[in-house]
Amino acid sequence: MTPRSHSRARIVVLFIAVGCAIAAVVIFLGVGHWLLAEDPLPLQKAEAIVVLSGGMPLRAMEAARLYREGYAAEVWLTHSTEPGESLRTMGILYFGEEFYDRQILLHGGVPADAIHNLNPPIENTADEILTISAALRQEKNGTVIIVTTKAHTRRVRLLWQKLSENQGRAIVRAARDDDFDAGHWWRSSNDALDVVREVLGILNAWAGLPLRPAH
Repeated sequence: MTPRSHSRARIVVLFIAVGCAIAAVVIFLGVGHWLLAEDPLPLQKAEAIVVLSGGMPLRAMEAARLYREGYAAEVWLTHSTEPGESLRTMGILYFGEEFYDRQILLHGGVPADAIHNLNPPIENTADEILTISAALRQEKNGTVIIVTTKAHTRRVRLLWQKLSENQGRAIVRAARDDDFDAGHWWRSSNDALDVVREVLGILNAWAGLPLRPAH
């Protein structure tokens, strides 16, 4: 290689490195906004509003608000057997998250007979999507509003597309009181953890969900 060609190669490598660095910065700064994939208001009326597990009390509070605004006549809750089963073996009484979500919904004006727990129990968001789509199938393929938190919306939408088998339509809605800062997510440990968890979850979904919860 001549000195001139060697110099050109170094310049090409430098440009590639600079381009990769710029791309990395753009991705880093924009990933928070990219994770936001909710449907805007006003929403279409639905068979039910579903509160996904986690994000308490924000998700249940938003579901109660949507119920009061007349978007659905029912609110569905998912539930997990853990850590309740493990604690029960130690003689420790545990009220699952769905118990507290129900109390939040009641406090928010949702009648008790409009709140329903879905079965079977779930372990993760993929399980929730399967449970919701199965319940919606019994409602003749209607529409459901899935309430979650802001950073979780893109993964919920992706999993619905992959797992629902076209059983009805899902409208994804984030809790309005969620303070996730999409433009500066790295400034908060909670927001940073949300971003890392969601990006890893999305990568797992793209790969066909090879990673499952540990038992």
